Amino acid sequence: MTYEEAEAFLFERLPMYQRIGGAAYKKDLSNTLAILNAIDNPHLKGRYIHVAGTNGKGSTSSILASILKEAGYKVGLYTSPHLKSFTERIRINGEEIPKAKVAEYVEKYKVLVDQFQPSFFELTTAMAFDYFAEENVDISVIEVGLGGRLDSTNVIVPELSIITQIGLDHQQFLGDTTAEIVKEKAGIIKENVPVVTSVVESELREIIQSIATAHDADYYYSKDLFEVEFLRINPPYWQYNVKHKAKLLFESIEVALGGSYQLQNLQTVFTAIHVLNKRDIKIKESAVFDGLKNIQKNSGLKGRWQVVQEKGAGLPRIIADTGHNLSAFDHLIPMLQQESFEHLHIVFGAVNDKDPTPILELLPKNAFYYFTQAQIPRAMPVDQLKEVGDVLGLKSIPFETVSDAWKKVNENAGKNDLIFVGGSTFVVAEIPII
Repeated sequence: MTYEEAEAFLFERLPMYQRIGGAAYKKDLSNTLAILNAIDNPHLKGRYIHVAGTNGKGSTSSILASILKEAGYKVGLYTSPHLKSFTERIRINGEEIPKAKVAEYVEKYKVLVDQFQPSFFELTTAMAFDYFAEENVDISVIEVGLGGRLDSTNVIVPELSIITQIGLDHQQFLGDTTAEIVKEKAGIIKENVPVVTSVVESELREIIQSIATAHDADYYYSKDLFEVEFLRINPPYWQYNVKHKAKLLFESIEVALGGSYQLQNLQTVFTAIHVLNKRDIKIKESAVFDGLKNIQKNSGLKGRWQVVQEKGAGLPRIIADTGHNLSAFDHLIPMLQQESFEHLHIVFGAVNDKDPTPILELLPKNAFYYFTQAQIPRAMPVDQLKEVGDVLGLKSIPFETVSDAWKKVNENAGKNDLIFVGGSTFVVAEIPII
């Protein structure tokens, strides 16, 4: 079996949430556990950090993986979704799983597909555990796919559970309120396993803390321990001061990851390091410095306030961000407002199971919009998106493909303009220079 055949099998044979939505969602762990049992339970052979949350879990996972690598560990990293290639999802020390290995695993799993009829995520989660066990990694950072309690990744007993920011997303599966959603996220908490959270809302933290107490799990709120202060942008780095219990710990530390929303993620990471050091996973200060400066190299993380093209040589500045819910745009809008530009051009797409109205209501009225749709079944039809924009008084042109929108926005934007690409991970994934 070639890699191309394996990839086609994964995408076409298995129900995939990112492509078709709710039809791919499984509401229990029995299938995942049965598959893992059939391949000798690789998930029981490693050490893990488990990361859940509405926003920030991908960045937090990647930052932690980068720091752990710089600390000398062989680090597995499992994240989703991917932007360009399936192999991005499964990494060791930043290196994507080899394509030949994917083909080997898919060939091996074919009989399991016939037997268990797994979803795409169930099978790829099993593949990640299988690969990490085979390669004898020291520790793996595992990002939850959706929710927590019933997510396919929730079959591990980690060294640490992390719950990042909570917002309204995937309500059809997780509940209509943030209180319901946080209970699902907190479903990753295990007996006697410490939990770190950066959740801002006190009423939601109380829910997490009560669940932690019921599981005899030590509870840490990141803001109680660490304060992160943004100082300046010194391209390609964002610089911060970090205090631990009001005492300066790091001065002008450089982070190769943009976005004001990273403040909370960094607080979470520093708290996680504090807890891991107590659990014999030792991380020196030098590893923190190096890990924060090498996040992309060590984790492959992209699409977080990513400057994909700097202004210069007659070309405009272009920023892409995969934030795709209202909580994410609450952070993104102020950042857009702080940018300097003559005209703002926004390439925007959405998925068909989310109402884009609340996000579009926040976006600037004086921008010009290039509404588009990614080439997946779950994409919101561009005509439907344009109708919403028209009602809100947004000036726009619809494009059937991201490539057409990309071509037009680059033709229209002047050298002093700003292009922003967002609204959907899948739209960002289809621009050519991400």
